[in-house]
Formats: sequence, C-alpha cells, structure tokens
Amino acid sequence: MKHSAGALLSSIKLDRNSAKGVGVQLFMALREVILSGVLKPGDRLPATRILARELGVSRTTAIDAIERLVTEGMLVSKVGSGTFVSDALAAQRPASSGPAPVASHRQPRLSSNVTHAATAYARRSWLPHDARAFITALPALDAFPVTHWARLSARHLRRARSTVMGYGEPNGFRALRRAIATHLSALKGIRCHEDQIYVTSGAQHGFTLIGQMLLNPGDRVWMENPGASGARNVFLAQGAELVPVDVDEEGMVVADGLAKSPQFRLAFVTPTHQQPLGHLMSLPRRFELLRAAEQAQGVVIEDDYDGEFHFDSAPQPALYSTDTAGRVIYVGTFSKSLFPALRVGFILVPERMIPAFDQTFSAWVSGPPTGTQAMIADFMDEGHFATHIRLMRRLYKARYEALADAAALLPDTVQLQATRSGFHTVAFLPPSINALEVVGQAAEKGVILAPLSRYCLAPIERNGLVLGFGSATPEGLRQGIETLRGLSALV
Repeated sequence: MKHSAGALLSSIKLDRNSAKGVGVQLFMALREVILSGVLKPGDRLPATRILARELGVSRTTAIDAIERLVTEGMLVSKVGSGTFVSDALAAQRPASSGPAPVASHRQPRLSSNVTHAATAYARRSWLPHDARAFITALPALDAFPVTHWARLSARHLRRARSTVMGYGEPNGFRALRRAIATHLSALKGIRCHEDQIYVTSGAQHGFTLIGQMLLNPGDRVWMENPGASGARNVFLAQGAELVPVDVDEEGMVVADGLAKSPQFRLAFVTPTHQQPLGHLMSLPRRFELLRAAEQAQGVVIEDDYDGEFHFDSAPQPALYSTDTAGRVIYVGTFSKSLFPALRVGFILVPERMIPAFDQTFSAWVSGPPTGTQAMIADFMDEGHFATHIRLMRRLYKARYEALADAAALLPDTVQLQATRSGFHTVAFLPPSINALEVVGQAAEKGVILAPLSRYCLAPIERNGLVLGFGSATPEGLRQGIETLRGLSALV
C-alpha cells in the first residue's frame, strides 16, 4: 500500500537569520538525519509539497535539497512511488559518535507492596491461547458467531466519530450497563439497576479496583484454598495478608476462616462454581459467610466467572441475591461468555456503595473502548447473547460427556469428578502419583494440564489435575485421554 506522506521530519529546524541559506540548511539537515540512522534504508521521505509545507519553505527549495541527495546516492527516487533512503547506505553508515550508554545491572526500585508480594505471586504465564486438551479457562472459540460480530463491528464503526473515538462514559457505556442489569435479573434473579453496574477492562481489572478502594496494607483477605490465582495476585499487590480458607463440598469452610482470622476486610469466593473444584456453595454456608462478614464489618467479593454455563441443572443463584446487608460485590466477565480478548467485565455494587464507586470511576478509571461496549450491548439487546449462551450450554454438555466417556479408559486410580456447569473439572489422584510429573510428561506430548496445587495458597491433602473441556472438540478430548493413558507417571 502506498503511504500518503512518509516520515515525519518536524525535528528539522531552520534558522532564517543564519548566514547559510535555507536551502543549504535543509540539505545538510536531511543529510544528517539520514547519516545518523534516524531514517533507515528503505524509509520513505514525505512528498516535496508536504515537506515544504511542514518546514515552511518553498517547494522549489525542498525539491533542490532532495535532488542533491539523490545525486549523492543517499536517496533513490522511484516514479509513482516516492523518494526513499538508499539501501546502499546500510553498509556505509558510520558508527554512532554519541556517548556510550552507561552499563548498569541494578534493577529499578519497586514499591514495597510489589517487592513483598513478588515471591508469593501465582504464576500466570500459562494463560491459554491455543484451543486443545485440556486447556482451562478458554471458551469454545470455534463456536463463536464471528460473522455476526463482524457486522456489529462495521455498524458501530460507521457511527459518529465522537462516539467511536472519544472518551467514554466513566462508569461504562450506559446501554451496556442497562443490558447487563437486565441479563442479571433474567438469569440470576438479581434485582439491580444500571447505576449499580460499573464496566471494567475484565474481571481482573475489577478485582484491582476493589482492592485499591477497600484494602490497606496488612488487611486480611479470606481466600478459597484452592482458589483463583489471579485475584490472589491482585490482593497481594495491595499489601494484603491472605488467609487460606479450606473448601469442601459446600464451598468455603467459614468455620475454618473464623478460626484463622475472625477479623477480615475482604472474603473472595466463587460460590456458583468453585474455582477449581466446581462445588456449589450451599445455602447454609452462604448465610454463615454473610453473618461472618457482618460481624467483621467486611465485604464479600463474589466472582461469577462462568455462571451462565450450567447444564443438567437449574441456574445457580448468586450470593449477591441472598445478601440483605449490602456486603456483597458481584464481579462478572465476558471473557468466558464471549471471548477473552474483549477485556470487558463489570462490577455490581450494593446501593450504599454507589457514591464511593462513582467517585473512583469519575476520577481516574479508564475502561474498555466505547465501540466495543456498544457492540456487546447490541449483541445482548438483540437476543444474540441469549442464543449464544443456550448453544454453548449444549456444546459444553456434549464436550463434558465426551470427556467423561473417554476418562473410563484411564486407570482406576484417576477419579474424574462429575460437574454440571462450566467447562472444567478435576481428576483426583492418589498421593502416590506425582501430579507435576504427569503434567510434565503430558506437555512433552502436546497435552496441557494444570495441577491442583497450582491453585493452592497453602498445601492441601488432595492431589489432582484440573481438566478443561470447553475449548477442545470431543475428538480432541478423546485423543488427549489416550495420551494420558500412555503416561508412565499415571501408572
């Protein structure tokens, strides 16, 4: 594609009071720009009319300077294409005569919070990109309606430039906030309105904002153990003291949290599909957690990362809908329901917290592009989101059943846990099997596994693997099980 202008050369300064003529100054300045390496072989110069306008000289002066450099072999003029820096200069350019850089091996000084947290951070370099067995946290990208999404994108790019390109509404695009509130009411029975919704650049961004608003260094945060590693890193970076709380078949064991730290500032839970064990928090346990939060004057963060994808069961109620004291902040994301690269999530806050969140969002928060938010809003308002969710439920059910059928080929020592929602589950192993060894052998054969220990803030007794089934086809899942079947570490 032909470029319309070429390199910007606004750094060239011409002195009208100099004894040297403007034409000579321009020639020498262009020559220096080329020889110093600012312009590299093959770079295109601006057209002479553009160069003349930008530098405030006549076009004749610009043409004369360019022609002299062409004559010297520094520039090459190509009819119909423009003027370019000669490739012959690559081997002839003199070495830079500037001062040598000062070598330093000292690392920049980090904040005390980050320095303290660095050793405890959970590794997240394994976040998935390629769909295959048994990647966790990646939805079925192969089933996303890309064609329709492209039409929505084209529609919004044709809107007024101020809408597409300007700064967005601080709390998020109002139409999207309204659509989210409607969705939560229909799916979860959550009674809320758009002014309680704040759009973020993903759930992780939401956790960060909540931590910055509510945590002081040294504050205690209850974390499910095992539990979500991304949220763990966020609170560590705020200087919080994390309290690992046991998890059983009813969810977070509140009694364990109270025994370890009856006073806490935040409690982080995944009640509708515990990450990674998949349990549903029971109603008695929910009430127990809310009572503990009220007594400690703390706040509960409910992470509903894949709550739309239940199958073989009724939709699971949100903890938020059980809360009558305004202690629960609900965090959702479109990374699982649509796709991760959107980087769009949202926070639902109790009425009493609206003034504090309004102040924070109006002061310095920058969310996702307005155009992206508007596309999601239309996708929801026009019914496409509901249709997509229904299709994904059936697809994930089929993929889970393919995994469960294939898992019968594994040794009896591997116990696949049944699940009724989401797109991952756990395979428990006996203590005699080294899960990390299994993970390593599988990786050598192109199969990605996550050990249960990766999700643990403190060691637990159970040993296992977390298997994702959402992004792989049934055939890919069967092939993955066949690969696991042949690993010596599982024998």
